[in-house]
Amino acid sequence: MKFKSIAFLASDSGEAREALADLIALYGNADPDHADCVVALGGDGHMLQTLHRFVSTGTPIYGMNRGTIGFLMNDYGAAGLPERLDAAELTTIHPLSMEAIDQDGMSHSAIAFNEVSLLRQRSQAAKLMIAVDGKPRLEELICDGVLVATPAGSTAYNLSAHGPILPINSSLLALTPISAFRPRGWRGAILPHQARVTITILEAEKRPVAAVADHVEVRHVRQVNIAEDRSKSAKILFDPGHSLAERVLREQFRF
Repeated sequence: MKFKSIAFLASDSGEAREALADLIALYGNADPDHADCVVALGGDGHMLQTLHRFVSTGTPIYGMNRGTIGFLMNDYGAAGLPERLDAAELTTIHPLSMEAIDQDGMSHSAIAFNEVSLLRQRSQAAKLMIAVDGKPRLEELICDGVLVATPAGSTAYNLSAHGPILPINSSLLALTPISAFRPRGWRGAILPHQARVTITILEAEKRPVAAVADHVEVRHVRQVNIAEDRSKSAKILFDPGHSLAERVLREQFRF
């Protein structure tokens, strides 16, 4: 067996709690900080929280779906778990780093495995200026918001905003507008993973904007810097034939 000690972490849902009790009865429950593997029970939101908790620890995370969509999860099944873990395929992903400067000049840092999104806070559309690697590329974007997504996150909010699906092993990022009003025809951009995106909020007092990195929100931002952080990583385990690369590919042929 590759993983002699397994820790189980469950969301607050009833299904996840029932699964937790069943799995502990079968396999025990190791200390998460010292386990060989962590099994996350819940939905994609719980999986993201688990990835954040164990970022750069080297501990692989195996998710089992006890939530709604479960794109980052494997199918649930209590029987034969050690054998499933031994056969699982490993994917390593890197997060985005976000530095958000608020209206008081305070700096807020966070990471995101899915995306960093900027969203209007009030009824009026946001006005944004976008620069890539220090060079302005879009002087004024009038929109509900904009996001930068990783390959792993390209099938989440990014896809709902009509952004491109990125192959999981590609060295790319997706820059996608959310309900762009002007320029109406701009559909976003695909950027190399080392690109540094700076988004400046225009008319920030009149048109306030919030920045969100996965589940961390900073309100009334004036400028947001986004870049991939290769110094941090998370390891995810998937059943054979159901790897994240396969799921991203399969998603492109769904209607």
